[in-house]
Amino acid sequence: MPLYRDFSDNNATILVWKYDESDDLDINYLLEPENKDKVKDYHPKKLLEVLMVRKLLKSLKPMSKILYQEREPFLYPKDAEISITHSFPFAAIAISKNKIGIDLEKFNPKILRLINKFTFEEERGFIPLDNEVTFYTIIWSVKESMYKIHHSKHWSLKKHYEVYPFELKHLHHIKCRVHDDKISDELRARVEFFDDYCFTIVEE
Repeated sequence: MPLYRDFSDNNATILVWKYDESDDLDINYLLEPENKDKVKDYHPKKLLEVLMVRKLLKSLKPMSKILYQEREPFLYPKDAEISITHSFPFAAIAISKNKIGIDLEKFNPKILRLINKFTFEEERGFIPLDNEVTFYTIIWSVKESMYKIHHSKHWSLKKHYEVYPFELKHLHHIKCRVHDDKISDELRARVEFFDDYCFTIVEE
């Protein structure tokens, strides 16, 4: 299972791997017993993504497990923060001393059908018409990463997660925030491109 990209920094280990048919992804070895019911009806490619993430974890913290609370993954034993993402043939993991969210999205024009569901008018004002797919994919991915740090079943990507105007030449310092009537948490996103994918990292 070859390491594809390493985006680690001083606070976090952030690795992206790409599936290879020669990879040994033994479900009995890699998957936690607690998660066997969770994956029993998964599509084969989705199951491969899950196993790829577990293999990544084994390479970093062989004695740890990924468990779930209210559908959100956490590391057990809880000695670090974790975030995972996958989109076949890629899978990624981030392990950090601080809260972290990562997300992987393939650039796809279909995203233009959804912009009213995850952006508000002010966010759309700075987006060039000749590059909408790129900008909206970044916004969606940054919001997904923020959601993994601050999540609530009562929040929406449109109303409670905001991405400030940015330029493609400054993708490592995108300002963003999570907010409701009680909190407003300013964050900063880092965006990387590879193989027609957008990969975002948000760290507290």
